Amino acid sequence: MRCLCKHKETIELKVEGDVGADPIWCNQCNCNLDIEEIPIELALKLELMKWIGKYGEWIDWYKDGIVPNGVELEEEHNIEGLKLTEKVQKELEGKYKVSFSPSTFAKANK
Repeated sequence: MRCLCKHKETIELKVEGDVGADPIWCNQCNCNLDIEEIPIELALKLELMKWIGKYGEWIDWYKDGIVPNGVELEEEHNIEGLKLTEKVQKELEGKYKVSFSPSTFAKANK
């Protein structure tokens, strides 16, 4: 996996949502990694991309705030992200350490 890390090999990954980014990041330098380079099953890659496609449903982009029920929508997104992270960790066990970075936008802006 290509990464900007000073460490030549990425061994710590995180699952995190963001607009316009793939859902897997280097947990050492925060480099966004290409999902195609992650050695996990295609079905799991598709689940992750479906999940990331829903990122920000709780954000009112025009008012830079949250939509009604935004806190609940963000919490549901985080629960799903944690479940996906557990699947990624299981597939990469022994090769990579995988953590989850939840979204906190709605809680911080309620």
